Amino acid sequence: MPSFKYKATDITGMVIEGVMEAKEERSVITILQNRGYIPINVAPPDVKKKGRENPWRLLLQRVPQQQVINFTRELAGLLKAGIPIDRSIKTLIGIVEKKRFKKVLENILSSIEKGSSVAEALEDFPTVFPPFYVNLVRAGEASATLDATLRRLSDFLSRSKELRNYIISAMIYPAILTIFSGFSIIILLTFVIPKFAETFSEIGQAIPLSTTILMRVSGTVRNYWWVFILSLLGPYLLFYSYKKTDDGRLVWDQLKLKMPVVGTIIRNTEVVRFSRAMGTLLKGGVPVLKCIDIVSNTITNRSIAKAIMRLYESVRHGEGLGLPLKKEAIFPLMAVEMIIVGEETGRLDEMLLEVADTFESHLRENAKRFLSIMEPALIIFMGVVVGFIVVSMLLAIFSINEIPF
Repeated sequence: MPSFKYKATDITGMVIEGVMEAKEERSVITILQNRGYIPINVAPPDVKKKGRENPWRLLLQRVPQQQVINFTRELAGLLKAGIPIDRSIKTLIGIVEKKRFKKVLENILSSIEKGSSVAEALEDFPTVFPPFYVNLVRAGEASATLDATLRRLSDFLSRSKELRNYIISAMIYPAILTIFSGFSIIILLTFVIPKFAETFSEIGQAIPLSTTILMRVSGTVRNYWWVFILSLLGPYLLFYSYKKTDDGRLVWDQLKLKMPVVGTIIRNTEVVRFSRAMGTLLKGGVPVLKCIDIVSNTITNRSIAKAIMRLYESVRHGEGLGLPLKKEAIFPLMAVEMIIVGEETGRLDEMLLEVADTFESHLRENAKRFLSIMEPALIIFMGVVVGFIVVSMLLAIFSINEIPF
């Protein structure tokens, strides 16, 4: 009997994966349901096609996402102009500058020329073309709308990259401020303060309390810096090790959602990611259950991802998407109500994309608000620390005037 790969979840939301021998997919689904599991995905047995062995697969890791975006957009334009897929890819191979991506496209073209579909050829490079990309291309091929599907894909990838770059660029200034302020404090404590300490120890004059505290802190940092590093590194390694486990990551993701401001930003980010991915897939003709399976793997917060995976069974029984989302209470009520309206009007794909646009603007506002609080807080904190050091040194200098000569 053939072997089937399956993914399922239990009533608590825990996901299991494995391989089962059965006559057909339906038998695997029945066995899983009898065992109390909710099937998410059952994959048919892998059939290796001759000529599809890819010697570059282990060597080719990731390529810059911008290259994939450009390829997708340009391929859509060529297909819309009526150029066949093989000739279109051959044209793009000639203009691609990066050798790594050129090799990827050459192998894809070779697979297509040997009879594979575009989606099957893309599956050989999962680090370049993720399941979301491949499934949308497969749906576009099935509906003979590959050019329009690729345009939607390029728009999706561009918007996702733009949002990620916005968040990263917004965090650059606070990160630089923290790093340089930290270096300044370390230099003061390890090089400047010890020179003053030597001078005052030779004079033998009593110095102010703040200066005494500062010198002791400086001495501790210089003599026991390794203790300080271990005190930070030890808890971090323990936390990192726990976070790498399934339970640890779930607990940490749940805690992040409860943080003020940060939790709102994370939740809105996942709303945008879920809505844009789901809307793009539905608009491309991918079945809703398959969409849930794909989108659940694109969500980075495991607490939200598990809740989305629980939607599979509700949708399978005809409850729709909006009401189960409302019961899960993982997304803001406004987003859920918009999705419910989209289902009622038969425009779920368009409404999901509208939700993504709306909450992307909310996300930008939340990020600006967070930075407007964090930046002055960092400046004030660093100013207090540096100010304490400077004032302590000045008080010690002024105390020299009291020394009798």
